[in-house]
Amino acid sequence: MPRNRLSVRDLLAEALAGVLQRPGRSVLTSLGTVLGVGAFVAVLGLTATASSQIDDRFNALTATEVTVEDVSHEQGSDAAVGFPADADRRVERLNGVRHAGAYWPVDLDPGQQVHSAPVGAARGGSRIQVVAAGSGVLRAARPTLAEGRVYDTWHDRTGQRVAVIGAGVATRLGITTLETQPAVFIGDEAFTVVGIVEDVERRADLLLSVVVPRSTAEEVWGAPRGTAKMLVATDLGAAAQVAAEAPLALDPAHPEWFRAVPPPDPRALRTEVGGDLDQLFLLLAAICLFIGTVGIANTTLVAVLERTGEIGLRRALGARGRHITAQFLTESGALGALGGLVGTSLGILTVVGVALARDWTPVIHPEVAASAPVIGLATGLAAGLYPAWRASRIQPVEALRR
Repeated sequence: MPRNRLSVRDLLAEALAGVLQRPGRSVLTSLGTVLGVGAFVAVLGLTATASSQIDDRFNALTATEVTVEDVSHEQGSDAAVGFPADADRRVERLNGVRHAGAYWPVDLDPGQQVHSAPVGAARGGSRIQVVAAGSGVLRAARPTLAEGRVYDTWHDRTGQRVAVIGAGVATRLGITTLETQPAVFIGDEAFTVVGIVEDVERRADLLLSVVVPRSTAEEVWGAPRGTAKMLVATDLGAAAQVAAEAPLALDPAHPEWFRAVPPPDPRALRTEVGGDLDQLFLLLAAICLFIGTVGIANTTLVAVLERTGEIGLRRALGARGRHITAQFLTESGALGALGGLVGTSLGILTVVGVALARDWTPVIHPEVAASAPVIGLATGLAAGLYPAWRASRIQPVEALRR
């Protein structure tokens, strides 16, 4: 008796006919895989894109920022000398330094407040902070000015009575324009406002402060009573070297009086952030794939029950159990692969769309795009295992009775 064989061509033709027999159901069946694979591609693509942007921003700002703190008061009672008068110039002469400036909060007496008139206090009730800062601090903070300008080294050197204020402070003081050359009064001392800062990329607390030149603050209120710091903006890759050299440049005899804090390792930050995003969103993608698998399995099982007569007829005409198994596995695998292809396309479009909307550079690894349709195929095959086995167990006589 010749053995019955099912060629690959016939198998594919039968599976295609089964899928196209109910196109609406087939589309809905593959929808779960589309969502799962699309989420998989979009998640990995958006994670890679976001990690790239985080790394770029970290390198552009945090990786180029060094903070130097005056810890001379910790070294003994005779060591409280603070930053030297030319501290900004000493550090700015180091290779890789763009801007540097010492700053500290001015410790005002209880009766001294910031107001916009010789008599009266700022609206709002709370006191406004006054910060003494070298001009290098304002340049390192990379401000966006709403109006006016920031003071420069000439104002520092000559001890000018000028001030730069944040937009919020200007609103509280009722200063809306610099055309009238407004002044702020700190206690009884008047300072001409030369700039209103809308935003800064570093030292956001400056937006809530009145910033005056360091030399002027020392002349009016004396040396800093608390801890003074220095903000240093460096070139990319120079921060660690600058942090090591800055204390020695400030005081070669006592570099231990200054503590330099370099930025953390950007690679460690990127790995940590990327790992957290991967774990969170891949879990969501896995849930979507599981839902898609259950959907395909349920629909394929329903199809087996509806096509019991067809299966019985095929068995009566000589089809073996493995032929029926292969047919239904091919159908479910085709639905999974189709869902994988569509989901991959939608996931890539999502990544590109989000990147364009945020003005980012989309990052999609080739292995992710290549493996996603395979995941869809594997999902379809896994979903069709039980229904295919169930179909292969149907006996011809029992099937034809229904």
